Amino acid sequence: MTIDTAPVFSDVQKVNPSSIIELFKLELKEGLNYETGNPDGVTTSYRFHAGTNLNANGEIVWNSESYLRFPVEATGFAFQRGQLPRPTITISNMGTPNMSAILVIANAFTAGNDLTGAKVTRIRTMARFLDAANFSGATNPFGTPDPDAEFPREVYYIDRKSAENRTVIQFELAAIFDIAGIRAPKRQCTRDVFPSIGTFIG
Repeated sequence: MTIDTAPVFSDVQKVNPSSIIELFKLELKEGLNYETGNPDGVTTSYRFHAGTNLNANGEIVWNSESYLRFPVEATGFAFQRGQLPRPTITISNMGTPNMSAILVIANAFTAGNDLTGAKVTRIRTMARFLDAANFSGATNPFGTPDPDAEFPREVYYIDRKSAENRTVIQFELAAIFDIAGIRAPKRQCTRDVFPSIGTFIG
């Protein structure tokens, strides 16, 4: 898909901008969180929203994809000087999907995995750009639907499970370069492959 940030940045600068809609997508990693080829047919992608925007009582449809209303709180996305954000996301453990059940699937394949390596995408748009399917009469009263109008997507990976009890599960997220054992570039550069390394032109 093509993301167009111009409409959302224009709308947010208005005197009366429409509400910011925050959505989340959780994607399990094949070969780590579930078996390669997915022979057991486990669900590998979950979409949800906090249910606080527009007083939504059910799913939000964005770009023709449904996001389930689900209690979730995410914090810590702000960039600090010299540091990448390490957000935390706290998800209800009481409802469907049940996060503990998802952990059981991941841990059954990789012991103690706790969804480490799963991809979490934070998606934000404005109410005026939501699909018409969200509104009665199939008409968005706030503006014209635009499936490409988003703020830049923020992609993180679960680095560790930081808390779990009967009501919630909390994960600490990290950018791909901030995960233990990941280095950039992944390929070591040597003069055998790149002869110009170490050569200076005066």
